[in-house]
Amino acid sequence: LIKLSVTQNAFARLDIGEPETLSFPVEFVSPQDIDKVLGPEAIHQGVMLETRPLPVRRLEGLKESPLLLVLDQVTDPHNVGAIMRSAVAFGAGAVITTQRHSPTESGVLAKSASGALELIPYIQVTNLADAIEELHRLGFQTIGLDSEGPAPLEGTFSGGRIALVLGSEGKGLRQKTRETVNALARLDMPGAIKSLNVSNAAAIALYATQQHLAKAG
Repeated sequence: LIKLSVTQNAFARLDIGEPETLSFPVEFVSPQDIDKVLGPEAIHQGVMLETRPLPVRRLEGLKESPLLLVLDQVTDPHNVGAIMRSAVAFGAGAVITTQRHSPTESGVLAKSASGALELIPYIQVTNLADAIEELHRLGFQTIGLDSEGPAPLEGTFSGGRIALVLGSEGKGLRQKTRETVNALARLDMPGAIKSLNVSNAAAIALYATQQHLAKAG
């Protein structure tokens, strides 16, 4: 714990003792001071705690998980937060994304995730194609979601460990990602609209994958 920035009223509500008795410095600020750091959309309730980052999680540590979610440059923190919430709901072991063109662990992301940020590793990798190859070595079948995929998702599963790969909101999967995954698959929809918001597509794909894993297990 590095520093607590807090309003006078919020500090009184925390009921953690006097500032001089704590093991970290306390700075009394206005709500507007916190807004300047976290952004206007973050709900901070007058409290901001600065800490050292969590240790970097490695893909090797995920080899026991049967289900992972991989995001290829999904940039909107609202979408990533919603995806993270679905990932937790369906028991995914981690959300893996790129360091560039992906949201940081911000107040907006945390708000959109509605608590899920605390419950699932959010792993950012330098090179997504290399990470997908490492998942192959760890025994995962990687399936890229694509509206033009050659087969429906439910007919593409193979084995008991799946990593779903979803592309960005506008462009979809990058070419290198398409070439690296084991398979491309589509979500078949009978209605007039054939494409979904990436967070909705993730939820449907996670559900279908869990149905497969339950039968395979």
